[in-house]
Amino acid sequence: MLSKKKKVFILCGMLALLIVTGVLNIVLNGNAISANSGNSGDGGNNNLSSASFFDTYRSDRIATREQTILYLDAIINNADSDSAAVESARQSKLELTQNMELELVLEGLIKALGFDDVVVTNSTESINVIVKAAELDEVQVTQITEIIVTETNKTSFDVRIIPVE
Repeated sequence: MLSKKKKVFILCGMLALLIVTGVLNIVLNGNAISANSGNSGDGGNNNLSSASFFDTYRSDRIATREQTILYLDAIINNADSDSAAVESARQSKLELTQNMELELVLEGLIKALGFDDVVVTNSTESINVIVKAAELDEVQVTQITEIIVTETNKTSFDVRIIPVE
């Protein structure tokens, strides 16, 4: 029988693999979209590919988070889990939920500025904002940065804004 610490390490390893899988999926889908947009023959109009990027990213993010929540629930509901593992899983689930809510709020606020689509990712070090736009002017960057700094405890140096056409 595996000890409780080993079970926690195995579940953490599975969680890390799941996150890596999600990131690889996004990267590979992005490469496939880039390759297809060069051969599309649509006169440079790649609205379909950017829409696909945003849709794919969101669906991958949802799937990854649902799987993570299932793993955390398995730890919480397992009668063999010790109290430290259960508390750690509860804390991780709470942080994930807060992270999801923050990203949703930030995406809504940035869309309210007039952008067609946006994806926000929040990590411990930084916040990445991917905006559907050919380019951003200084005013738009300032507005987005101001929203992030106001709604989070991050500084403007922690915000990375990426326009995607």
